[in-house]
Amino acid sequence: MSDIPAKARVVIVGGGVIGCSVAYHLAKKGWSDVVLLERKQLTSGTTWHAAGLIAQLRATKNMTKLAKYSQELYGTLEEETGVATGFKRNGSITVALTEERKEEIYRQAAMARAFGVEVEEISNERVKELYPHINLEGIKGAVYLPLDGQGDPANIALALAKGAKQNGALVKERTKVTAFVKDGRKVTGVEWESDDGSASGTIECDMVVNCGGMWGREVGKMAGVNVPLQACEHFYIVTENIEGMTQLPVLRVPDEYAYYKEDAGKMLLGAFEPEAKPWAVDGIPSDFEFDQLPEDFDHFEPILEMAVERLPLLAEAGIHTFFNGPESFTPDDAYHLGLAPEMDNFWVAAGFNSIGIQSAGGAGMALAEWMDTGARPFDLGDVDIARMQPFQGNTKYLEERSRETLGLLFKDHFPFKQKETARGVRRSPLHHELLQNGAVMGEFSGWERANWIADAGQKAEYEYSWKRQNFFDNVGREHKALRENVGMYDMSSFGKIRVEGPDATAFLNYVGGGQYDVPVGKIVYTQFLNHTGGIEADVTITRLSETAYLVVTPAATRQADQTWMMRNKRDFNVVITDVTAGEAVLAVMGPNSRKLLQMVSPNDFSNDVNPFGTAQEIELGMGLARVHRVTYVGELGWEVYVSSDMAGHAFETLWEAGQDLDLKLCGMHMMDTARIEKGYRHFGHDITCEDHVVDAGLSFAVKTDKPEFIGREAVLERKETGPQNRLLQFKLTESEPLLYHNEPVLRDGEVVGYLTSGAYGHHLGASIGLGYVPSAGEKAADVLASTYEIDVMGTRVKAEASLKPMYDPKSERVKA
Repeated sequence: MSDIPAKARVVIVGGGVIGCSVAYHLAKKGWSDVVLLERKQLTSGTTWHAAGLIAQLRATKNMTKLAKYSQELYGTLEEETGVATGFKRNGSITVALTEERKEEIYRQAAMARAFGVEVEEISNERVKELYPHINLEGIKGAVYLPLDGQGDPANIALALAKGAKQNGALVKERTKVTAFVKDGRKVTGVEWESDDGSASGTIECDMVVNCGGMWGREVGKMAGVNVPLQACEHFYIVTENIEGMTQLPVLRVPDEYAYYKEDAGKMLLGAFEPEAKPWAVDGIPSDFEFDQLPEDFDHFEPILEMAVERLPLLAEAGIHTFFNGPESFTPDDAYHLGLAPEMDNFWVAAGFNSIGIQSAGGAGMALAEWMDTGARPFDLGDVDIARMQPFQGNTKYLEERSRETLGLLFKDHFPFKQKETARGVRRSPLHHELLQNGAVMGEFSGWERANWIADAGQKAEYEYSWKRQNFFDNVGREHKALRENVGMYDMSSFGKIRVEGPDATAFLNYVGGGQYDVPVGKIVYTQFLNHTGGIEADVTITRLSETAYLVVTPAATRQADQTWMMRNKRDFNVVITDVTAGEAVLAVMGPNSRKLLQMVSPNDFSNDVNPFGTAQEIELGMGLARVHRVTYVGELGWEVYVSSDMAGHAFETLWEAGQDLDLKLCGMHMMDTARIEKGYRHFGHDITCEDHVVDAGLSFAVKTDKPEFIGREAVLERKETGPQNRLLQFKLTESEPLLYHNEPVLRDGEVVGYLTSGAYGHHLGASIGLGYVPSAGEKAADVLASTYEIDVMGTRVKAEASLKPMYDPKSERVKA
């Protein structure tokens, strides 16, 4: 095997469709010394038996962008490489059997229009016209995407591999990666051996990409990198040839967990059953190659029974193949892409949750661009592997969670839907106190968090709907308490990162947009920017001492934000430490929050001693705490930081004293409804790495008089040109419709964007949304002079628009 080089710029591990795509796109960019190593044969893991459905629409704009790119690429690959991909645009139909599902698919159709995807809501008569074999019984609604398609999965991968080789990449089969050579936070070499054991060696390299598919977790472990995914059994049947069968759209009936694909005169019926079967939890057999798993007809039979009713021709057609093969699933049903937090040159593209074919083209393109430039080409937060928490690589956790995640692909995607499996891993120090007082828990990044508080005698669990859910009024009362009196909620899950050392101030002034050379106790709201002025993190930073700061981040981005600081540490003499578990945090908010704190502490909470944006050490009950006077809900209030050992005492002290004030316990859903009334941005939705800080209306938090910080030039340039987009707050003029996110925004009758977030404003009395509107060359008054509507499930609803917060625009309540 002398053709394997001793050195390469990048080694790609795994020759499924995604590995071939990464190799293809890097080679097309002119990268020389691209080496792809495949343990057996190309496509021999999951790719070869994939169904090959190629849909355009995904849950977010950028995921849709990647899926659309895949389609366009596969349409040209055959001409470029001479390998037939079998790609055809035969369209797809999704039907709803319930009114709730109908609302879901109609909302998806509205979203598709905002993303530039051709879509139409169709009648049952039109469904029958497009799909004559279907039984229409029970169908409440349907959506048709005429440009969706399907293709030959293995040949798509082989075409990508050939394209990579045509541009200079080396693709080597039957060559297993056995280990990585590491130096600190970098992989410096890849050890390999041939399938027959006759040869072995080491490739010195600059970068590695883990495209190991269902082996991705195992490959990651060799480098000390966490890649949480678990293989599950995935079933489908293929019929005998059906006489007279012609090309049909792909049909999805998610309420029956089924999808149907016509292929070469046969019918394929596949399923995403509600409870999946994890496979090879203790490790995948070393000789696995183009293998099938044992049949389990009993497991598949309920799906087949419904399918025979839905497509009666299946009762007459013989079954040619009953197939069971493994596919990998991640804890949140989003794939893993990007630079691993643990290493500085180890990239990951794995865990594609049965959408590998439709995703591979775009994912390979995006990763290649990221590797080439060192910056994400656009926001990839949905799939960035930095979102995964270290514990999520736990074997038992993955086994439990994967039983659910496969089926979630076709279950109702209700707003606020909570995972049911693998729960209770991370708990606030106040977990039991919250449960005792009616808290209904949700799960976020593994944390159990109180999302809403059930009333005495009320069923303390979710009843999901696209309409007002069973907690709507509860949240309304929590919201009212906060606006008119005082509320308390647990924020312990938010990330806390301590930055300490002689260069702490200088380091933060380089990595962050704010000014951190401030008095001890001062709190600075700030962003970490990239070189284009996009927002990498949205945080508050409190100066604890001359040499120490506390950076507070959203729970989901703690690891990503800490990694961003580590990668930009340069030669600054600082230590960066995750201290999240060390302190609990209770938010005490509302007009009477000062009164409550004065009841439990001898300290002074007046504006003179503790003005907005400052922290102070206090006595609380018989213990100690630190209070930060900041708010994410737009009210007078404090975040009470207390060491985990004293958290229970702090809760009891505040709760007991609060009974005289009618203190209300609140949850995370209330926090979201309150923050959106105040126009506060939500990171990952309203602000991302591709949203310029000036366009987001946050330039007040960036201090350009500093000599050097990441993104400074981009901020100065945008201040000169003015915003290219403006983030507006919208309020529906009707009180009934609900907003979630991704609803199209119409300006003077034309779709110009979509809502980045939405929630019901209980104080303002209608749904509120935030969304960007293109505004290059326009003054603020010009943007506000237009008329606006929001498309809610296909219906245009008039909306008021504002650049200032609709609630307390001058922040008089916050600073009271």
